[in-house]
Amino acid sequence: MASSAFSKPLNYPPVRRDETVVDDYFGVKVADPYRWLEEQDSEETIEFVDNQVKLADSVLEECELRDKIKQKITDLVNFPRCGVPFKRADKYFHFYNSGLQAQNVLHMQDDLDGKPEVLYDPNLREGGRSGLHQYSVSEDAKYLAFGINSGFSEWLTIKVMRIEDRSVLPDSLSWVKFSGIHWTHDTKGFFFAPYPPATEGLEPGMKTNSSFNQELRYHFLGTDQSEDILCWRDPDNPTHHLKSDLTDDGKYLLLYISADCDALNKVYYMDLTTLPNGLEGLRGGKDLLPFTKLIDDFDATYTAIANEGSVFTFLTNKDAPRNKIVRVDLNNPHIWTEVIPESKKDVLESAHAVNGNQLLVRYLSDVKHILEVRDLESGSLLHRLPVDLGVIDGITARPQDSVVFFKFTSFLTPSIIYQCDLKEDTPQLKIFRESVVPEFDRSEFEVNQVFVSAKDGTKIPMFIVARKGISLDGSHPCELHGYGGFNICIKPFFSASRIVILKHLDAVFCVANIRGGGEYGEEWHHAGWRDKKQIVFDDFISSAEYLVSSGYTQPQKLSIEGGSNGGLLVAACINQRPDLFGCAQANCGVMDMLRFHKFTLGYLWTSDYGCSDKEEDFNWLIKYSPIHNVRRPWEHSKNPQLQYPAVMILTADHDDRVVPLHSFKLLATLQHVLCTSLEDSPQKNPIIARIERKASHCGRATMKQIDEAADRYAFMAKALRATWTD
Repeated sequence: MASSAFSKPLNYPPVRRDETVVDDYFGVKVADPYRWLEEQDSEETIEFVDNQVKLADSVLEECELRDKIKQKITDLVNFPRCGVPFKRADKYFHFYNSGLQAQNVLHMQDDLDGKPEVLYDPNLREGGRSGLHQYSVSEDAKYLAFGINSGFSEWLTIKVMRIEDRSVLPDSLSWVKFSGIHWTHDTKGFFFAPYPPATEGLEPGMKTNSSFNQELRYHFLGTDQSEDILCWRDPDNPTHHLKSDLTDDGKYLLLYISADCDALNKVYYMDLTTLPNGLEGLRGGKDLLPFTKLIDDFDATYTAIANEGSVFTFLTNKDAPRNKIVRVDLNNPHIWTEVIPESKKDVLESAHAVNGNQLLVRYLSDVKHILEVRDLESGSLLHRLPVDLGVIDGITARPQDSVVFFKFTSFLTPSIIYQCDLKEDTPQLKIFRESVVPEFDRSEFEVNQVFVSAKDGTKIPMFIVARKGISLDGSHPCELHGYGGFNICIKPFFSASRIVILKHLDAVFCVANIRGGGEYGEEWHHAGWRDKKQIVFDDFISSAEYLVSSGYTQPQKLSIEGGSNGGLLVAACINQRPDLFGCAQANCGVMDMLRFHKFTLGYLWTSDYGCSDKEEDFNWLIKYSPIHNVRRPWEHSKNPQLQYPAVMILTADHDDRVVPLHSFKLLATLQHVLCTSLEDSPQKNPIIARIERKASHCGRATMKQIDEAADRYAFMAKALRATWTD
């Protein structure tokens, strides 16, 4: 008889199946009985959510450690946290959280030794449901432009504050998503990239319809949004995504155009000084800005680092999958010279111009950062800054400044903000701010990095975090985290909630840096995308098998977790190897691989996944699409009692990036196939969903994050039969 750590029998709510919904993909009939769940605001979907929330609550009530875990997480999260400062004019700005504040607060100070003052506190708005998004301080430090949302959408409204008296001006710009804000140096206004308003008059973020025809516009302070200057649009390519930038000298406006999420972009530029009457002369006109096309092919990624007049320095992966730095004169755009060549192994992740003629260069070496100072002209190495093994993030550096700031973090280091003056003959790192977590002694724990042999022999790096000197007898609860997509690298990161399970559940935490990510550049990424996506799942499974064979854990004590593309990873792996895991938590995952491109910005993901509208792509997508590959494991195994692990699917009811229909349809499918369609199913482990109401993909308040972490780890502890130790 199949067993479960959860003793309470579950009465899964009935969910209607519409057997008449069948699609024809190149002669293959594919049923979609839960198509109606795509209507997220329908009465039937709302009822579905209500029923699933009640079911999840009943299961979580059985998790005895929930209150203890929540209290310990709350205690550990309650420590001051400071962001990396940045300078505008003669003032410094940074974000700060005293501990349990719902959102980080933007502070300002006159100098580095001055007393910080609150500039904008998002906690005073809507109870701190949403923070600041896409903020920008003008060059003269007179104005702050910032994006705010309603707490359950990634659509923003840009507001403007006059810094001197903290007054919010009447300017209000809607229909903004994934847009930068770039002030012109005259502080008369800024560039931003909105979408056209929906013709049906819907509120932003309330529907799952896609966003098309992004534009580049310029807004003059004190004017209505309808008067904004239209700088660029391309109705022939409605799915193209735009980003803009201004060079540090304020002369050149740069336009980056991407077709999807792949690391490829075009680069156009505009010399603003050539406009006869400046941007004011364009008011009321209909002509777009006369951009010059520097790169007009999607053949590589190009990011401008610095310019000296018309001579630009770019970071690019053109013929360099681990990136390099090159230079070009706009007056002679066909001649590109190499400044820093591609490394043989390490990924050149970023470069910042600083101290006049220097570059601060960040490399990723086996998923750990190296920070170097190089000559801007020749690329020669000047200094290697002495940072520990971990991650460098939030670098703030400008060509006119000699002082740079950056944050260091690791699995066991919450945050250290370093200050470094590059004018010194031998630059030294000075601690500017350091976060200290009460009741946490990092010396009790250790981090090891191992290299797991994948199915094809490739070495997959994996971090393992645990108490020092643990016995490798398979007794430990273990959480394995992964992502594996979109050239994104999962680096060492600190989590107070994770410290709780390491300390009080004697657990092991692991990150598998599987293919599909950016850990070793574009080659690593392309080794796990499109028709090679199965390699990503195989790498993750190999990592899990290593943890078992090495004695860190055993299948019934192993939990896997991932979000977004990582949620897809988790769902695919439990379909393929339900015997290998005791618990699985898939957070806002992409679960319907045949229809993801039809909602919000899903069409951008076709670069990594492919698209079911193409026969070749359909043939590989249908093989692993989570909602199409749920099987009864007891019917495909010699073990008639083999069941799925305990599953928690996490989503937000108004996630407008990975829309909740993915999680809803997988949840309904799992419950039907494994639980409700049989009178005496071997599936005794619960299949539930934690659905956050009136929330989006990210940016949740601190206590909301604590609640979710407590529920996740309490569910995991129960499923893995973990015990509490003080």
